[in-house]
Amino acid sequence: MREEAVEAALGKIGLDDKARLLGGQDMWSLPALPEIGLRSLVMSDGPVGVRGVRWSADDPSVALPSPTALAATWDPRLARRAGRLLAQEARRKDVHVLLAPTVNLHRSPLGGRHFECYSEDPHLTGEIGSGYVNGVQDGGVGTTVKHFVANDAETDRFTVDNVITSRPLRELYLAPFEAIVKNAHPWGIMAAYNRVNGVTMTEHRYLQNEVLRGEWGFDGFIVSDWMAARSTAGDIAGGLDVAMPGPVTVYGEALAGAVRAGEVDESVVDDAVRNVLRLAARVGALDGAPPVVTAPPEPLDGQALAREVARRAFVLVRNEARDGQPVLPLASARLRKLALLGAAARDARVLGGGSATVFPERVVAPLDGLAAALPDAVLTYAVGADPSEELGPAGTGFTLGAVCRDAAGDVIGTRSLPGGQVQWIGGDLPDGVTHDALHSVEVRGTFVPRESGEHAFGTRGLGAFTLTVAGEVLYDGVQPLSDAADPFEAFFGAPAERGRIRLTAGEPVEVSLVHTLDRRDDVPLPAVMFSFLHGAPRRDPDELIAEAVEAARGADAAVVVVATTERVESEGFDREDLRLPGRQDDLVRAVAAANPNTVVVVNAGSPVEMPWREDVAAVLLGWFPGQEGGAALADVLLGAEEPGGRLPTTWPAALADAPVTEVVPTDGELHYREGLFVGYRAWDRAGTAPAYAFGHGLGYTTWEYESLEVTPAAAKVRVRNTGARTGREVVQVYLAPQADTVERPARWLAGFASVEAGPGECAETEIALPARAFEIWDEEAGAWSFVPGVYEVRASRSLADPRLTATLELQPAPDAPQASPGA
Repeated sequence: MREEAVEAALGKIGLDDKARLLGGQDMWSLPALPEIGLRSLVMSDGPVGVRGVRWSADDPSVALPSPTALAATWDPRLARRAGRLLAQEARRKDVHVLLAPTVNLHRSPLGGRHFECYSEDPHLTGEIGSGYVNGVQDGGVGTTVKHFVANDAETDRFTVDNVITSRPLRELYLAPFEAIVKNAHPWGIMAAYNRVNGVTMTEHRYLQNEVLRGEWGFDGFIVSDWMAARSTAGDIAGGLDVAMPGPVTVYGEALAGAVRAGEVDESVVDDAVRNVLRLAARVGALDGAPPVVTAPPEPLDGQALAREVARRAFVLVRNEARDGQPVLPLASARLRKLALLGAAARDARVLGGGSATVFPERVVAPLDGLAAALPDAVLTYAVGADPSEELGPAGTGFTLGAVCRDAAGDVIGTRSLPGGQVQWIGGDLPDGVTHDALHSVEVRGTFVPRESGEHAFGTRGLGAFTLTVAGEVLYDGVQPLSDAADPFEAFFGAPAERGRIRLTAGEPVEVSLVHTLDRRDDVPLPAVMFSFLHGAPRRDPDELIAEAVEAARGADAAVVVVATTERVESEGFDREDLRLPGRQDDLVRAVAAANPNTVVVVNAGSPVEMPWREDVAAVLLGWFPGQEGGAALADVLLGAEEPGGRLPTTWPAALADAPVTEVVPTDGELHYREGLFVGYRAWDRAGTAPAYAFGHGLGYTTWEYESLEVTPAAAKVRVRNTGARTGREVVQVYLAPQADTVERPARWLAGFASVEAGPGECAETEIALPARAFEIWDEEAGAWSFVPGVYEVRASRSLADPRLTATLELQPAPDAPQASPGA
């Protein structure tokens, strides 16, 4: 019935409306066609929350932990629950399609957007991504799995040509997409900016039409990444259904004109429109077509789920014994004084930077979470070290609003501003305001400092600014267009300090930032984007560290929270190194020297160097933990819950040890010369040891692996909880070929499962071994080929910690294609 409704609607649409339907009408939506009962389809960024059509903190969203955190749970069922929560949020905001999940791989630790991807391993990525997509679509909301394909770094991402031979392309980079199409049937795929082997992805007929739609049977719609579509005939022929954003796109009038000129066959346009109408039918936006989901799942508590995902994602990589007992969990009943240190402990970074940003209604920082969980007077706090040397958007202590004026200076609209960012894109403007009439925006209100001293103020954005604090004009000038290579960074501009003024804690002052719009003609869509920035008084770094050391010296334990910043991990650029910014390494060393019970919490979305890791008692990786991260941290540190995470990516001791680091193209090309050997596959080949292996993670109990039984289809593993408390174990199964006639990694993840058991109890799990785990892509044959032989099957706690092994000998099937020699 749904397909019949799609065909009936298609038959009623003329060429001009067909072409118009395939291009965005604005930043986030496609046009409605009321005459056929089609409502406007609305899309929204993810993947940790649903921002909706307004990029503003006055339209809050639940903020879940980062995708690296979700992958660290190694739990597709939890990912599915997270997806259902996001569908619930999407429905609340009238969103039909979530622009997520991101399933590109952690090819190099320098990738600036790794926090938004899941893992270095394609199987783990595919399993977590499938859970996420199933969950979102359980709620009747579409997904767009992205970025198809090989968008594994940010440098020159709009133009880079990623040169990849067919085996790694199939076995690594396409593999998560293929698994998700098979296991979750996503309703959408997003085409990436980059080229692959010379062809721009939005025009890649082979990968989009022959592989994705043909081989895999994908029947959803393909949407461009924003501003990725550049060729009318090339994109439609290459399989791109929708070009975003609008209203100016390569489709619409240009596409209708190409059909009339004989450059494009109208049947190709019909195929694209059919895919869009099928999406509309699935989400309930097409009259006469029953939606896939008529009754959404039971509502979920967003705060509770965000807290659960965070604590299940924390990876305890080190937990040394002191006085015969591991330092963690901290015995809260015996804690007389706990020192909490680090700027990120007070002002937590809960998500990564860029288009994935959402604005939660509340953020529980580590200081908030521990203060709520501990008796009064137990917790002491000191800044110790601040990771950021740049100003951030005005936040704590500010009460702000926006006043819009026309060229005559008359007020034409107002809007509240929970923070100092103004991001109005397309039609997202205050009531009564139009882009044509809008001449200037004033951010104004009051600021109550929490510290006395010299406060810094600044701006981010393009155009003219007048900045006034406490009646003093700190800046009156123009910020010109940035020369940043990445359009995303150029569009937002860079933070700039404009002046300083001494203020007194607790005494309110009036603040104002007047921004006169930059009326350039080359922007792809109308937008008002700028920020009012603030920085607290700077103190001597040595003095701050000394204060932290003094607090740690008198405490039973010290918890140091270290973090990256938005200038380290964000969309639009790759990292240059893995060092923690600022004096944070010095802080950790100094505190560890003063207190043997030093615990370090790493607030970063991807690996950082930890040169002090052997000098501290415990290291807990917290990722970007979402809005409830501080509450989850208190749960784990104090033992109410155990840290449930395992590493989804190898954690190097130093960047110099990492086997794959190249992310900068040469003459426009980035050659994936490492082939099949990325992540732990590359570490194995190099023969070097990382700081912490893929899959590593400690809990608060111990496990014995008692038995392993294997067949070609599955591994059955029985484990026993030999500790004193209930715990969860992630059983990982790796395959290691014992002799090879073809080049393959030394071992690879074939399956995994989580089990839970009380003290002394056993748990048994059967982990499927997919047929693909025993196959390779034969480049000569252009097909998947089974590789017979002897395989060692390893039931492991991590890649580096196998507990049980069994041998599996697989004979060639009479009719199965065999790998070509040297494939």
